[in-house]
Amino acid sequence: MTNTQTFFRLDYGSKLEREIAYLLALFEEIKFDAGRYPQRWLAIKLLEGDVDILERVQAMSSGRRVIEAAQKGAEKLKSMLGDDVDLLTADRRYGYINGVVRQSLHRPAIDRITLTDRIDDIVTHKWLGLPFFFTIMYIMFRLVIDVSSPFLDWTDAVINGPIAKLFSFLLNLTAAPAWIHSLVIDGIVAGVGGVLVFVPGLLILYFFLALLEDSGYMSRAAFVMDRFMRVVGLHGKSFIPMILGFGCAVPAIYATRTIASRRDRILTALLVPLMSCSARLPVYVVFGLAFFGARAGTVIWAMYALGIIVAMIAGLVFTRTILKPDVSSAFVLELPPYRQPSLKSVMIHMWENTREFVRKAGTTILFASVVMWLLLNLPWGVADQRDSYFGKVSGFIAPVFAPLGFGNWETSGALVTGFMAKEIVVSSMSQIYLSDAVEEEPTEATTFGEDLLGIGSGFVNATISSGKILLSIIPGVDLVDEQVDRQDTALSLALQNNFTPLTAAALLVFVLLYVPCVATLGAIKHEFGSSWAVTSAVYQTAVAWIAAFIVFQGGKLLGFG
Repeated sequence: MTNTQTFFRLDYGSKLEREIAYLLALFEEIKFDAGRYPQRWLAIKLLEGDVDILERVQAMSSGRRVIEAAQKGAEKLKSMLGDDVDLLTADRRYGYINGVVRQSLHRPAIDRITLTDRIDDIVTHKWLGLPFFFTIMYIMFRLVIDVSSPFLDWTDAVINGPIAKLFSFLLNLTAAPAWIHSLVIDGIVAGVGGVLVFVPGLLILYFFLALLEDSGYMSRAAFVMDRFMRVVGLHGKSFIPMILGFGCAVPAIYATRTIASRRDRILTALLVPLMSCSARLPVYVVFGLAFFGARAGTVIWAMYALGIIVAMIAGLVFTRTILKPDVSSAFVLELPPYRQPSLKSVMIHMWENTREFVRKAGTTILFASVVMWLLLNLPWGVADQRDSYFGKVSGFIAPVFAPLGFGNWETSGALVTGFMAKEIVVSSMSQIYLSDAVEEEPTEATTFGEDLLGIGSGFVNATISSGKILLSIIPGVDLVDEQVDRQDTALSLALQNNFTPLTAAALLVFVLLYVPCVATLGAIKHEFGSSWAVTSAVYQTAVAWIAAFIVFQGGKLLGFG
């Protein structure tokens, strides 16, 4: 008989856990020897600013670097949450104790019922809790699309108008050769700009996610999902990393460290990449607006819901095969009282996550855009992109996607580049489809002042339109002018000539489910080893192909083709 010991780990919330995970990763990176101290405990004490621990770590090798990182993380947490870390951790500990007491102690019926209790009677109800959660998610994604749509049009017009024209003017002024002009306009502006267009949508998405988290509802969502997730051999605590996966899968993978069982950690890490991260949102938005119009918000919500459903099915399969459950443990979770979100905390959360996206656009996507341009133009002087190195390799892969409805070299190549980062799918399509379109559209000559005036007036109009859409969610209020149709982006117009709504739906399903990006696989490898990273890549790609095949071929049988 084998005795196994499970160590308890208290979840301190996504923001604090992110800083703890960063310190633990730093420990491993610099091979920091914590001596007799457990590394997680030491990381928490450093963030709390424990004087005795700081003095001891100061005397250790690389101690100064560790302390500086901890102090920086503590300052960030205080600016976001408004309290010192020691108060935040104490609040979590007492909250956990309170949760244990509430589950084990039966209070007299005369106890006062608080407003939090009344709300929880609905949002954590046995039958109403899950529909309420999906309704909240539906409303959020409808608002993300509808409210950000005017700003998306404005950003697209600015990037493909004044910014592209400014770069073109500067290149002509310096008498840059034609290939430099093509690299900058067709490669960098089209590639990076094609992704930056969707920054307004991400800002709004992170804003609403921060509202839900700071209000206290996210803990209720994990509690509601507990019964649902026990079907696949997990508990509600595993849903917390999955919620983080809506932002980015990498910190979500590291957040699994709060789960005691290694088996549960591995299973959760295999399911997290099925959550629709923010990198997939640009793909959803461009195809949703291009092919589904007013129903784009519903389609995007369906992608997020489908990710959760497929994760549950995959969990069932893993639970009955290679990851059979061990002894189940009780799930105790603090349900903090509802509180008014701090605007400062929400804005910091929104800015930090969006800044990371923009940083990636300035590094990874910029690099990928330059490489894409080179591959599309080599051998040098190739007249048809299909005959380029990129076109030939993509054409070789294309038959694999033919049964899914998008077996052309353009889409096949874009999907392959998405392995680096899912945003690059849009970046690649922008370069492939817009290089000719940009040359075909003559632009009117305008002065620099006229461009600035147009940018300013466009922003004001977008703000007014978004405000009207936001106010129109109030019952009885309708400020949206039905006669005004949104303008399709240049990429949307190009895609409409190469896809149908059915092939677009199949592509969205494939992008949702196929192989995680390099960074996510790296996080899985770092936490659990190469074999689990390979497992994640293989099973997700297989599931994505099968699901997209069912959507496309099933749609054709039903007459939607």
